[in-house]
Amino acid sequence: MKKELLKDLIMSARGMIKADVVIKNCKVVNVFTKEIIDGDIAIVGEQIAGVGKYDGKVEIDAEGRYAVPGFIDSHIHIESSYVSPEELGRLLVPHGTSTIIADPHEIVNVMGIKGLDYMMKAAKNTKMDIKFMLPSCVPATPFEHAGAIVNADKMEEPMTREDVLGLGEFMNFPGIINGDDEVLEKLMIAKQSGKLIDGHCPGLSGKDLTAYACAGIHDDHECSTLDEMKERLSLGMYVMLREGSACHDLRKLVKGVTPENSRRCVLCSDDIQPKHILTKGHIENDLRKCIEEGIDPITAIQMATLNAAECFRLYDRGAVAPGYLANIALLDDLKEFHVNRVWMHGQLVAEEGKYLPTYEKQDISEVKNSVHLKDFSAEKLKMHLTNNHVHVIAIQPGGVVTKKETAIIPVENGEYVFSADLDIVKVAVVERHHMTGNVACGFLKGYGIKKGAIALSIAHDSHNIIVAGVDDEEMAFAVESLQKQNGGIVLVNNKEVIECMPMPIAGLMSDQPGEWVKQKVIDIHKKAYEELGVNKEVEPVMTLCFMSLPVIPEIKLTDMGLFDVQKFSFIPVECESHTMNK
Repeated sequence: MKKELLKDLIMSARGMIKADVVIKNCKVVNVFTKEIIDGDIAIVGEQIAGVGKYDGKVEIDAEGRYAVPGFIDSHIHIESSYVSPEELGRLLVPHGTSTIIADPHEIVNVMGIKGLDYMMKAAKNTKMDIKFMLPSCVPATPFEHAGAIVNADKMEEPMTREDVLGLGEFMNFPGIINGDDEVLEKLMIAKQSGKLIDGHCPGLSGKDLTAYACAGIHDDHECSTLDEMKERLSLGMYVMLREGSACHDLRKLVKGVTPENSRRCVLCSDDIQPKHILTKGHIENDLRKCIEEGIDPITAIQMATLNAAECFRLYDRGAVAPGYLANIALLDDLKEFHVNRVWMHGQLVAEEGKYLPTYEKQDISEVKNSVHLKDFSAEKLKMHLTNNHVHVIAIQPGGVVTKKETAIIPVENGEYVFSADLDIVKVAVVERHHMTGNVACGFLKGYGIKKGAIALSIAHDSHNIIVAGVDDEEMAFAVESLQKQNGGIVLVNNKEVIECMPMPIAGLMSDQPGEWVKQKVIDIHKKAYEELGVNKEVEPVMTLCFMSLPVIPEIKLTDMGLFDVQKFSFIPVECESHTMNK
């Protein structure tokens, strides 16, 4: 800030000169004192000069609406919205979101630091502030092939960037608690830069959790029970109450929010799609749910603003107060939280759901052409079973945690014969980055598909191709169709593509508007349920794409094989306890 602007800010705060903009007749929510104050908000440049009675060069009548700080999403993967950073900003800002903390480990797992570079350049094209966490686990584990390897040496330069706040969710918690040398090197890069370290430790407890926390892990968004939440809070960690398109933990966790611990609780979406945003909203939807669960409105707003700002050391935002950034949302009420208008850095950027600024999109040529297969055919999907007693990945509706189960399946000539009565289908992961030719197969229970196949180039976190279907020919056709469109989503039936969504940005994101993506997802869901028979209790895309994530219990499939997350090792598809009758 220049000295002249600082002087104007001070003089405006005193009422000696007119502010640039004054939002008149507000009910200002003070997140420090939990009061609601009738008054005006004076803005000079990008900052708030004061709250009280002020005159401005430009005056806007809030008509008694509630003025709250711009909302902050504490943990989000932009790539999981299926749209570019600029487009996500256009979608979120009208909902009052001013800042997101993005972990781009999806695109970095595909493209390496080149993917981070693209995301940071694209982020400059939106009025929403996008801050980044540097992905910590690329690949997420050594048990899969990602598109890149980002070791400690490669982290040194990106960690120094201004908009990189720290190290992203550290999923390799066994590496931390066992003192793995390479893992410790990564932690030291963050510590030596004075930056934060995000956590990711589902199910961890006791002294193992204590060891994880003492390594400097700052927060966790993977709590699924109140006991897990309480234990993390007791160790000084922030807990993120997650409400996204795939995981819905907020309602059960918010029951653990108390006056004593609320300031260590923040809100996040993790993964959220345009359909969710355009129909339900973003953080304001979380606030509605908090109120429904008995949290008072200002405590809920604190979790969405001041708590998050302090969590990530963003001390210039998170409150409507003197000297803070003029990131302000006007709300009609504190129950439904309808957003009337939004200011970012002192500029009016949204009104009644419409994003006002014009913007350009970052060139995507550096992150296209990301699907590379070697010698793939239906033959690669054959399993040559000698046993009809197999391990299965059992989907649990409403989340991404799976159960490790076993089943007796029909087998002919060493291959599974699909039976709709069993609700078990073959699932495969096909390596798409380095042309290794790797294909691993397993069995998926609870997905429900009864015809055709579904293939995605979104398969957390290494983002190989994942495909599920009723037979090898349908699955192979889906994979080959996906390669032709250079990634995205493909639904097939009788060797015909019945729906698809190309995603040219690293095979993870569309280059189309959010409304187009929303309609595509609706069409994909409709055909997945109605034509292919997918279980209506599961989200057909986001559920499938998490079946390859080998850090979420209990069992997953990578391009290298079937992985037992609790044992943190591969297991055979076939069980030893039952042999086929010959």
